[in-house]
Amino acid sequence: MLRIAVIGAGRIGHVHARSVANHPEAQLVLVCDPIGDAAEKLATQYGARSCKDADEVFANPEVDAVIIGSPTHLHLPQLIAAAKAGKAVLCEKPVAQDVAQVEAVQDELDQITTPVMFGFNRRFDPSFAAVKKGVDEGKIGDLEQLTIISRDPAAPPASYIKVSGGIFRDMTIHDFDMARNFLGDIAEVNASGQNFVPEIKAEGDFDAAVVVLTAANGKVATIINNRRCASGYDQRLEAAGSEGAMFAENVRAHTVRLSTAESTNAEAPYLDFFLDRYEAAYSNELSAFINAVSTGKAPEPGLNDAVKALRIADAATTSAHEGRPVRLDA
Repeated sequence: MLRIAVIGAGRIGHVHARSVANHPEAQLVLVCDPIGDAAEKLATQYGARSCKDADEVFANPEVDAVIIGSPTHLHLPQLIAAAKAGKAVLCEKPVAQDVAQVEAVQDELDQITTPVMFGFNRRFDPSFAAVKKGVDEGKIGDLEQLTIISRDPAAPPASYIKVSGGIFRDMTIHDFDMARNFLGDIAEVNASGQNFVPEIKAEGDFDAAVVVLTAANGKVATIINNRRCASGYDQRLEAAGSEGAMFAENVRAHTVRLSTAESTNAEAPYLDFFLDRYEAAYSNELSAFINAVSTGKAPEPGLNDAVKALRIADAATTSAHEGRPVRLDA
């Protein structure tokens, strides 16, 4: 039984606390958050203890592993502190607000020996994982093009955008990791940002984007993002190869279709919340983390994956703001 503490009692903290509490090989022992009674409320919900200071988590001998769901600027210092205390770490993305912050503490990161995994949960989504498995097995021949569509139901408030690091580091980074998972290392990034929400534009960020990634092996991924989607949580993936294609479609509440004089094949709407869409992915992610800790295997995706995804995000930010492709292999 892996005894786990969750740092951060916001939305993602609730997701991880629920996942841990429901897992047969994990126990939620501690929730930490400095704001108000957020930690206490979440901990009480699952019969755990709470605290406000993350140092209490790192010093607690009853904690085997830490899930970090705090704001981005705290990810690196908390990851390093947890590792120094001998705790395994599952950290939310992104690893930092930019690659320069990672490079500033590279010596400390190089000394980490405890397992460190990053929360690119979409690798563990059953549909996306099935497509990846099919590609690896050669079911569509040689993979040539990957298309990822990722649209959220509604844009977050401007206050969140201000500290998010921008759409490419906050949202598209999931898709950057997915693209790397399929294509390998990325050589060139070409991003176009769009503005439809005035409040987000006022913060200097984009609320929609289209990104073309060219891998070192010549394969190409196209990523389409939007922070708002009237039809719900739009999450699709297409892998096209020399001998066929595989598709992961949107998940709906049910598979019933209705045909009448007014409409044909009307279906249920897309799911409207990321936890509903990716609940299985979070559970599978936690299982992979627990398995890595118990067997001593290096977790995947790991720190190197997180840094490479962040490099792509940094390049996409530059590309969109300067209107030019950015090479990563220069």
